[in-house]
Amino acid sequence: MKKVSLAILVSLSAVTGAAYAQEGGVMMSTDPAKAADVEQRAQDLQNRQQAMESAPAMPAAKHHKAAPHHKKAAKAEAASS
Repeated sequence: MKKVSLAILVSLSAVTGAAYAQEGGVMMSTDPAKAADVEQRAQDLQNRQQAMESAPAMPAAKHHKAAPHHKKAAKAEAASS
């Protein structure tokens, strides 16, 4: 139940954030300096994405299993006392 509640909370937060981000709308500009700045940022982002894809993948960290719980042993000790 906690996982479902958490998933719903995250989904609602994402929807709220998306709705808030859309309030500003799209702004048009005929300023060549602004257009060049946007194009430069887009090019930089594309270059970074390509560099990330071509970089060697890091091996995944190994996860250890949790130690088992000893509930049965505790019940057996209580019964023998």
